[in-house]
Amino acid sequence: MFAVELGDDGALLGPLEPWRAEEFLAHIERGREHIGRYIGLPDLVTDLESGRAFLRSYADKAAADTGRLYGIWLDGLLVGGVLFRTMDVPRGIAEAGCWLEPAAVGRGLITRAVRVIIDWAVEERGIHRVEWWAAADNTASVAVARRLGMTREGVLREHYPHRGRRLDMEIWSVLAPEWRAAR
Repeated sequence: MFAVELGDDGALLGPLEPWRAEEFLAHIERGREHIGRYIGLPDLVTDLESGRAFLRSYADKAAADTGRLYGIWLDGLLVGGVLFRTMDVPRGIAEAGCWLEPAAVGRGLITRAVRVIIDWAVEERGIHRVEWWAAADNTASVAVARRLGMTREGVLREHYPHRGRRLDMEIWSVLAPEWRAAR
């Protein structure tokens, strides 16, 4: 397995593959309530088989070049992840996303990890536009978009049904020329 160091704090970024389903489920259990405040991942991953199925779906996306999934490890413990939920290489568009368990919040892990995957998408895969969708109330996710130099494009009002309510979704993006200029 490859791993990319995310700084001098021991954080690593690497592929999150189906063989890690037990580790993934344990991570989701540690952060279930926190992670589920704005995204449906904990509602999808409820047991070992559903965890394995989720990871397998991203292995299939990677094989089809339509998505990617990476874990973030801190001191050998899986604490979060980043992904390209969608990737349309012919059109040059990808949507990045993330999640993190509470013990790892506030360390800049998501921002550092997303920088790595955006660099890869822009430079290696020729992605022109990277999108970031965040619940408007998710101030941490919105802050990541700002730190990444993304532009807020608008709000889709009551767009995302989540746990009995409809969330407003902010759409942010960065274009490849902007990304390169900011580095």
